Amino acid sequence: MREKLSVLEEQLLDPHLHDRQAFTSGVAELDEYLHRFAVQQSKKGIAVVRVLIDTDMPKTILGYYSLSAAQIDAVQMDERTQQKLPRYPVPCFRLGRLATHSAHRRCGLGRLLMGCAVERCLEAKKHVAAYALVVDAKGEDAKSFYKHYGFTPCRDNPMTLYLSLGT
Repeated sequence: MREKLSVLEEQLLDPHLHDRQAFTSGVAELDEYLHRFAVQQSKKGIAVVRVLIDTDMPKTILGYYSLSAAQIDAVQMDERTQQKLPRYPVPCFRLGRLATHSAHRRCGLGRLLMGCAVERCLEAKKHVAAYALVVDAKGEDAKSFYKHYGFTPCRDNPMTLYLSLGT
């Protein structure tokens, strides 16, 4: 007899399907966003919120991220990047939130969610120009996480980081 493998799947947040209240990342601000604001912001077109679920337990949110449009002033970027860009704000995507459930910490879900977010941005970039993915780190651990994946701190605010999406 064959054992059924569970499959992780990224989905748009569905308030009628996904149990937001059971999600806990250990960071109050990230939990409150998912519990109270994610659905409203999605409906208003402020952010798109995507969740990671196990298809065997589709109500349980293992992690989530949000994306929206943004811009960043080119002078915030490193000098080499500035040389390639105009001297006014450049279009970007913003990774507003990224969190994994505390019960699944250190399982690679953050890396998986990051990959999904970057993939979404690269796909959208085929239709709408954007130079980078920008994120505001919520603390030093988050900053280290983003730097590990190639994000560069902005000049005036090192807690805001960016990742060039290439050409």
